[in-house]
Amino acid sequence: MQAGRLAAAVAFAVGLAVTATGAAGLLVTRHPTAVARPAAAIVLPAPAGPVAAPPRPSGPRPVARPVTLTIPAIGVQTPLVSLGLAVDGTLQVPPTAAVAGWYTGGPRPGAIGPAVIAGHIDSRAGPGVFFRLAELHPGDRVYVRRADGTLAVFRVTSVQMYPKDSFPTQAVYGPTPDAELRLITCGGTFAAARGSYLSNVVVYATQQPHNQ
Repeated sequence: MQAGRLAAAVAFAVGLAVTATGAAGLLVTRHPTAVARPAAAIVLPAPAGPVAAPPRPSGPRPVARPVTLTIPAIGVQTPLVSLGLAVDGTLQVPPTAAVAGWYTGGPRPGAIGPAVIAGHIDSRAGPGVFFRLAELHPGDRVYVRRADGTLAVFRVTSVQMYPKDSFPTQAVYGPTPDAELRLITCGGTFAAARGSYLSNVVVYATQQPHNQ
């Protein structure tokens, strides 16, 4: 992916906000060059400079787009919607709290670099697709089915919770030598006055060879 597109994925925050329909949580990612404006959810600061794009994967064919996500350990099985950037530089949100979304400005799952999949923890209607994300443990498996029928298998290596005001942008979005996955939602204490959670849950995972 190009550096400019990957840089758009910095300053990531996931929080709960009530929409006009009273349903979905709000997922906000602001482009570092976007003009600041009031927002219902907390927006994390951009890094001092753009995050370098990971090297392009080698091989005879590109990695196909992801279509479904399965996490047996926490009972997740969901289609994946594509998340781009809105005109104001924020990340588009999944249409409902019941599905997760893949950020199209970053690597595809199975390509070199950190692919990012985000989902809501809950909504006014109840638990969201990533309600139990923080319950994952190192060694748990994550499966991403792609449009060409291939399956990318990832192994969880770490589960972390970060205050939104100290989100580790480089660790989450920075280049990696291998194919990795980041699963992100909100967590921690819910601040009713702000209408959002105060922390982010980030699951780090690495792709496994087919024979493991």
